[in-house]
Amino acid sequence: MRLPNGYGSVYKLSGNRRKPWIARKTIGWSDEGKQLYHTIGYFENRKKAMNALIEFNNNPYDIETADITFTEIFEMWSKQKYPKISKSNQNGYNAAYKISEDLHDVKFNKIRAANLQEVIDNCDKGYSTKKKVKTLYNQLYKYAVANDITNKDYSNYVDIGENNTKSTRKPFTKDEIDNLWENVNRMDFIDTILIMIYTGIRPGELITIKNENIDLENRIMRGGIKTKAAIDRVIPLNKKIIPLIEKRMNENNEYLVINHEGKKMRYWNYYEEKWKKIMEQLKMKHKPHDCRHTFATFMDNARANKVSIKRIMGHASKDITDKVYTHKDIEELKKAIDLI
Repeated sequence: MRLPNGYGSVYKLSGNRRKPWIARKTIGWSDEGKQLYHTIGYFENRKKAMNALIEFNNNPYDIETADITFTEIFEMWSKQKYPKISKSNQNGYNAAYKISEDLHDVKFNKIRAANLQEVIDNCDKGYSTKKKVKTLYNQLYKYAVANDITNKDYSNYVDIGENNTKSTRKPFTKDEIDNLWENVNRMDFIDTILIMIYTGIRPGELITIKNENIDLENRIMRGGIKTKAAIDRVIPLNKKIIPLIEKRMNENNEYLVINHEGKKMRYWNYYEEKWKKIMEQLKMKHKPHDCRHTFATFMDNARANKVSIKRIMGHASKDITDKVYTHKDIEELKKAIDLI
């Protein structure tokens, strides 16, 4: 069957080859009037070569971007994305990229939904990890489509299954919190646990709070990471923790929580060197994020205003239309925080 002019061609190469059939497309003409070709690929039989040619014509891609691999797309995307997101989010995407090792050297335009799904199916991690992998794929395809590298998003067809894992987060009990208060002046860094319990800030946010963004007189501080709603939000300070924050603040230090060198503390060091030691000595079994869960539970039990809770915790909400805080807004937040 003769193919239409400009459609491309399929033919068999001479010699003993594993993939003797070639599919190619004319992409222009030389100064001497000779045709310039782009080779779509080599195939075991004519049917596969023809299918590849048909697919190329139905879903054409830029010839100049045809050889861009999954890794190269990731590098281009991350260079643009990473300056805008937190370090913890960067680490999550890096982990998802590592899990996708089988795709690293594959040309992006050759990847199909089945290839993406295979990575998910072979992943022995939990639901949250698989969700991060799919999110990475969503991001890469969004970038590739926007830059005319591909015009079809196969990430939409990836299935990560249902989340059957039960949350391991549990709030601190009243007795445990009383125990923290009783030992706050005896053990280093217990104050940071109480600060998180009474503000609802994330562990990763705690170590990024700068002293210059704390206003003890007006009982507020600014900070936040991770999401658009959380970044640079106003966090009211419960009266109970004002003395703890005041004691920790030092005009010679940039950050509220510092390491032994007076520098910004890394989350890993905080968790391994401080948190675990406190939990072990007080015979408690909690993760840092349990502080945030405790705060949310306390605020809900106190029947605090739902919008105030979302605003304090940095949750996105259609009820919050902007991030401009009026004096009335701040007073409402302080009233809500003082309920616990």
